[in-house]
Amino acid sequence: MTQTNLRSNTCGELTLKNKGNEVKLAGWMHAKRIHGGIIFIDLRDRYGLTQLVFDSSHNKDTYKIAEKLNKEDVLSINGKVRPRAEGFTNKKLKTGEIEVLIDTINLISKAEPLPLDIEGDEINANEDTRLKYRYLDLRRDTMQKNLLIRHKVTKAARDYFDKLNFLEIETPMLARSTPEGARDYLVPSRVNKGTFYALPQSPQLYKQLLMISGCDRYFQIARCLRDEDLRADRQPEHTQIDLEISFVDADGVRKIVEGLFKHIFKEVLKIKLNDFPVFSYQEAMDRFGIDKPDIRFALELNNITETAKKTDFNIFKQAEYVGCLIVDKNLSRKEIDKLTETAKIYKAKGLAYVKSKDKKLDEGIAKFLDGSVQEELVKNLKLKNEQTLLFVADKKKTAQTVLGQLRNELRDKLELVKPDDFKFCWVNDFPLFSYNEDEKRWEPEHHMFSMPKTEFIDDFEKRPEEVLGDLWDLTLNGVELASGSIRVSNPKIQERIMNFIGMSKKEAHEKFGFLLDAYKYGGPVHGGMGIGLDRVVALMLGLSDIREVIAFPKNKAAFSPLDESPNVVDKKQLDELNISLKK
Repeated sequence: MTQTNLRSNTCGELTLKNKGNEVKLAGWMHAKRIHGGIIFIDLRDRYGLTQLVFDSSHNKDTYKIAEKLNKEDVLSINGKVRPRAEGFTNKKLKTGEIEVLIDTINLISKAEPLPLDIEGDEINANEDTRLKYRYLDLRRDTMQKNLLIRHKVTKAARDYFDKLNFLEIETPMLARSTPEGARDYLVPSRVNKGTFYALPQSPQLYKQLLMISGCDRYFQIARCLRDEDLRADRQPEHTQIDLEISFVDADGVRKIVEGLFKHIFKEVLKIKLNDFPVFSYQEAMDRFGIDKPDIRFALELNNITETAKKTDFNIFKQAEYVGCLIVDKNLSRKEIDKLTETAKIYKAKGLAYVKSKDKKLDEGIAKFLDGSVQEELVKNLKLKNEQTLLFVADKKKTAQTVLGQLRNELRDKLELVKPDDFKFCWVNDFPLFSYNEDEKRWEPEHHMFSMPKTEFIDDFEKRPEEVLGDLWDLTLNGVELASGSIRVSNPKIQERIMNFIGMSKKEAHEKFGFLLDAYKYGGPVHGGMGIGLDRVVALMLGLSDIREVIAFPKNKAAFSPLDESPNVVDKKQLDELNISLKK
């Protein structure tokens, strides 16, 4: 590290090679041990720990100062590096074979007793306490590591894109409100009273304009803001690795993004990733019951609809689809009841089961399955002894969705995966539209700027349930990381899509006229993706909560205990903005 006035080295770099060197260190007092006339202090900075030695026979003044030091006091020292005494080395630390005998010390600042414990990996404070004192929470070694990995991921991404001639271009944070799904955060304008900017949900429209501008290859580490309900993998503001490419097809975009992740994992985790398998949306649903499949384990869905129709079990006979999971365990009644509760959450009417014993089916609904049906199931499903079969009968999508959720629950319950195993996959050929049962209308499956596949362009309005979009998702270990598509670069097709989902021509031009007009002057075929950076880093670290990789996140109520935002502003500010509040 480059030397500064207060330190010649960090607390994580000195070794026996530095024996006899005069050094300057600075950091926080991590721990203190007193042995007779000697005080040992572990000095900490973000690079590591170094053991300091205050010897009263060497320097009484520094010893007296050390006696009064408390945890988290900030100090700088001058001293000489020497080997630790035989038998007192610490092989877990890079600096574990040396210590620094102190000549002079400067107490930079005193620390009051901390409101939370920052030692070790175990968290002994509730969420709001951690967020209120986030600057202390971030001193923890684990949090420092998380931020370092995040930095390395973004650096690796920038290096990768730079080699491929991408331009890093910033897009506006104050833009026109064009609701694209979630609610916008609105910013009132003081200069133009009664009008509002919106904070960007994504850079979607601007990156399309950049392609029309001829920028060809764009990327950005982009801040995105959405006013939506929170959960572990969602925050009001999050970060995307955003990219857009001109003159490209779907395979071209996916090839570049797959290369990006192979580069990131190699550079940051020293892991070589295999090629990513590609599943169609329908194949993913048929095999895994979910459009973001976890392919680290087997336990795939089995379609037994044809066999189920041969039974006397009315629920099976009347269902559009009957599927089952084969669990390699004799599940208890209590375990099955818990799985049934999960099934009902996802709108299943119930969960049926049987158990495989000596090539026969027993318990549960076995009495409704005659001998020939049992034989057919045993043969077709290649059943073994001591297995449990879980059945869901319903509309196809409902049944598959339920089985997909049960599959993930069984993954966790039976510990079917290793935390350090990373399996990516692509899912493409999504439906372009989905039907909103509540509002009785068709709406985009992803967003309205995705191109229909070629064979559906001429008449997608007449068969919306069949239309596939030229769009795709990237999934890692059952978590959706990114979505992408080839964009609609023909303004007439874009207007048709907007009209089909219920947006009048007038409304379309009021909200998106600047984009539609831009394409009139020659827009290239282009496509791109938005990749959830927070999720990527969290998964690389084996975490499920993205707040652990964000320096200053909000809590589950979208509130920051640290600076108490959002907060009430004074009347003078509101008057300047021409805003009055309802009482």
